[in-house]
Amino acid sequence: MINNITIGQYFPGKSFIHKMDARMKIVATVLFIAAMFLCKTFISLAVTVAAVFGVVLISRISFKTIFKSLKPLALIIIITAVINLFYGTGDALAEFWVFRITADGICRAVFFAFRISLLIIIGSMLTYTTSPTELTDAIERLFRPLKYIGIDVHMIAMIMTIALRFIPTLVEEIDKITAAQKSRGADMESGNIIRRAKALVPVLIPLFISSFRRAKELAYAMECRCYRGGEGRTKMKVSKIHIGDCVAFFAVSALIALVCYINTLTAAVI
Repeated sequence: MINNITIGQYFPGKSFIHKMDARMKIVATVLFIAAMFLCKTFISLAVTVAAVFGVVLISRISFKTIFKSLKPLALIIIITAVINLFYGTGDALAEFWVFRITADGICRAVFFAFRISLLIIIGSMLTYTTSPTELTDAIERLFRPLKYIGIDVHMIAMIMTIALRFIPTLVEEIDKITAAQKSRGADMESGNIIRRAKALVPVLIPLFISSFRRAKELAYAMECRCYRGGEGRTKMKVSKIHIGDCVAFFAVSALIALVCYINTLTAAVI
């Protein structure tokens, strides 16, 4: 299982994407997501696909790793596509009971499947190319104005980063517990859905116990290192925005403008 799930993992590298300021990467990711939601036609979606494809090439993250990030959410992509398949208008290509499949419905299903896949990929690229420490620092700096209304930004950033960091750890723990239960004769792959759900109980209980134990150990480790929150803390590496970061920002902004322009020239799918 651990080999098929890459969510939350960081892959060190020396590409332009890796060297970008983490704050700018977060802003660029948000702008990319905005561009995807602004897509109304297949042409504008194709432009966004090309842009994401370019980001993957620049980051030097293997496409095998990218496709692995889609596997855990493949069911959501399929369900979304199937639901939109029956929401099309026009003449029916096939019809049964209250369901109608039209050419418009097929277009919508493909469109939304691609859109969700792109959202997953671009979101994964942020964690693939940004270390947890850089991500925590960037989130804290971006949301620093919220401190003036009494929100502990540093604590929120720390919680979010620890949660992302522990996803691979928990997945590895599930893999070990499942293997241990199977070695004791547990059958988790046969039977109906109810039986399979019951078979997960011997996995979930040790997982919760292990999670609380890891959380306690992490709390002790942070206390031993005199961690007292973000107040008065200094940074070993002070992040700075360079010219390359600004170029990336304007490139993503230009992508949004191009998507909006294409939408005005072609017929919308949605």
